[in-house]
Amino acid sequence: MSTTPAPKNRASSPTVFEQQRAELVREIAVGMEQVLQNINRLNRNLESIISVGNEFGSVEALWSQFENFMGRPGDETEAQERQKSGHQDVDHSQLHEQEMGDGEDR
Repeated sequence: MSTTPAPKNRASSPTVFEQQRAELVREIAVGMEQVLQNINRLNRNLESIISVGNEFGSVEALWSQFENFMGRPGDETEAQERQKSGHQDVDHSQLHEQEMGDGEDR
């Protein structure tokens, strides 16, 4: 900052600009303090939500094991059914191709 000698009348009373600037700086400081308080409150709320969620970790693991155990036989039968239907579709398409081929040869 450069220091320049201030006029005598300016030293005794602040200008309108300086008064407005001081007021705006004060309002900004108050606003920033409110933002900081709200961020701290949000942080505490998020921490409490995370802690409640962590309490359900063991329950989630138990349900996951149950789902995996109950889902295994169904997955195997579905895979077998898909294979059967897939072979049938292939057989139908092969029959159709053979019929078309037989018709062309004639």
